Amino acid sequence: MMDLEKFKLDLTLVPLSICLTAGYHAYIWQSYNAKQPVTAIGVTMKRRITWLQDIVQHNGKKGTLGVQSFRNSLMYMILSASIAIIMNSSLAAIANNTYKSNHLLLQHPIFGSQSDSLLVVKYCTVSILLLFSFLCSSMAVWFIIEASFSLNAPPDYAQEHAHMLMKRGFLLGIVGNRVLFMTLPFLFWMLGPVALALSSLALVLLFYSLDFSVASTEDQVPQDIWFKE
Repeated sequence: MMDLEKFKLDLTLVPLSICLTAGYHAYIWQSYNAKQPVTAIGVTMKRRITWLQDIVQHNGKKGTLGVQSFRNSLMYMILSASIAIIMNSSLAAIANNTYKSNHLLLQHPIFGSQSDSLLVVKYCTVSILLLFSFLCSSMAVWFIIEASFSLNAPPDYAQEHAHMLMKRGFLLGIVGNRVLFMTLPFLFWMLGPVALALSSLALVLLFYSLDFSVASTEDQVPQDIWFKE
């Protein structure tokens, strides 16, 4: 039977860190879906929809501007996907070195358990998160490319279709970027559950300072611009 005493810190701090990060993003998602968004993500999305409306209304006149603006967004999505897949590809070499040096961390209980089975769980968790980030960023690139093509469609079709594609693309890009950042605390888990908990708390505080840095009362965009998907 497994000796749970060796995993006491991991069983306490790891679920706590996951619940902290998941609970924060559940609150962000609820705030994003509010009628009057209070987060930077919601406010920025409303600005983008207003901007896209203006592009579509000037059919053909501002199409180049719209495509160029989407291209700038594509660059960071492609960069995020590239970083995720490169990090995932590097895990094998890092894992090999960690297996050789993990005995150095067994001298103090603050590092938690460094058993081979737990190391496999750690690296599998990081790998799954990186692959999910790559998937979201890759899908975001496809949606944004399709949205750029829709800008040259007839106005009635382009307005609703381009809005839908843009919203899905940017949301997937945000999810991919956030998941990529959330892999960092799990990399610190290699140093023990205490490092995971502290880095998760620091990451949530960083996200909070970014998400609530924009006052949503500055932009009063009519609610009829939100299209059903």
